[in-house]
Amino acid sequence: MGNRRLFWSIVEKIEASINAGVYPPGSRLPPERELAETFNISRPTVREAIIALEVRKKVEVKTGSGVYVLKSVNQPNLEEKVNAFEVTQARALIEGEVAAIAATTITENELERLHQTLIDMENGQDIAAADKEFHKIIAKATRNNAMILSAANLWKLRSSTPEIIQDYDSVCSKDNSKTLAEHYAIYEALKSGDATQARQAMHCHFNRLINALFDAVESRALEEIKRKNSEKRGLYSIPNSTVS
Repeated sequence: MGNRRLFWSIVEKIEASINAGVYPPGSRLPPERELAETFNISRPTVREAIIALEVRKKVEVKTGSGVYVLKSVNQPNLEEKVNAFEVTQARALIEGEVAAIAATTITENELERLHQTLIDMENGQDIAAADKEFHKIIAKATRNNAMILSAANLWKLRSSTPEIIQDYDSVCSKDNSKTLAEHYAIYEALKSGDATQARQAMHCHFNRLINALFDAVESRALEEIKRKNSEKRGLYSIPNSTVS
C-alpha cells in the first residue's frame, strides 16, 4: 500500500508541474534516471508513474527519444509566449521561497559546497557553471522535490528560445562583481539561518537582473532606431551641389 501511495504521489507531482507550465507542451521530461534521483525513488516506480501519465494523456512515450508532454484541450501553449522577463520574474518568486526554506534546512556540507562555487566565480573558473551549481545546491537543500523540479525547469527555460538566450547573454557577461556580491549576500543569509533575509537577498539579485534586462533591451532598440534612421538619411539626403 505504501508503494502504491508513493507511485501516485510521483504521478501527482509530475502532473502538477505539467499543469503549472514547468514542463510546457512539446517539451521532454527529464530522463528516468534523473527523475529517480530527484524523487529518491526506484526507476521501476518512475516507469509506473510515466505509464499512468500516458494513460491520462499527459505524456507520450517515444521509443529511443524520451517522454514528451502532450497539449491538453484546456492547456494553452505557453512555450511560445515565454520571454526573459517572465522567466526571471518566475525565478525570483520561486527561488526567493526556495532560499527561505533552505535557510532552515541547509547543511554544513551544502554550505561548504555553496562557498566553493563563490570561490570559483571569484577566480573566474567557468562562472556560468558555478552560478548554475550555486542555485542548484540551494534548491536541493529545501528537500522539497517539487521546488527542486520547478527551479531546475525554470533554469532550462533560460535556453528555451534564441531570444531568451540573447537577452541573458547580454547581461550575464556584465557586472560580475555585482553578481558575486549578491551571491555572497544570499550565502551569508543562508549561513545565518535567516529565512527572511535569504528571501530578500534572492529577490534583490533577480531585481537587478530584471533591470539589467530592461537596459539591454532598450539599448538594442535604440541601436535599431539609429540604424534605420541612418538608412533613411542616406535615402533622403540631397547631395551638395556647386553653384557655377
